[in-house]
Amino acid sequence: MKEAKSSRLHLPHQKQNGHVLPFNLARLLDPEASWDKDQLGDVLHWIRQLLGLVCGLLWGAIPLVGAIWIVVFLVISSGFIYGYYVHVLKIDDEEFGGHGALLQEGLFASLTLFLLAWILVYSLVHF
Repeated sequence: MKEAKSSRLHLPHQKQNGHVLPFNLARLLDPEASWDKDQLGDVLHWIRQLLGLVCGLLWGAIPLVGAIWIVVFLVISSGFIYGYYVHVLKIDDEEFGGHGALLQEGLFASLTLFLLAWILVYSLVHF
């Protein structure tokens, strides 16, 4: 049993009394895990940032142009976040401020990262 615990990947998450508490990556897929509002917000924020970066790099490399692709990114990003907290984590959204609060977590920062990556990759590859 100790061997299984030691093989898990832990990342530092927050400090308590000067000690760094471990963050278990398996918790990200555990519907039984308990979340507080700040922890869930951080997870949703960083997932959205990763989606923004990946989509921006992909959109720039293909190359896709036009405002419709911004809307497509917003739909993909919001759909992924919604699916993650409803179907994977199975949390009660009312405990965290409702769907609106959870869906806007990290939205504007990820849109900015998406646009920055899209424009930079497009300009580097196609000019």
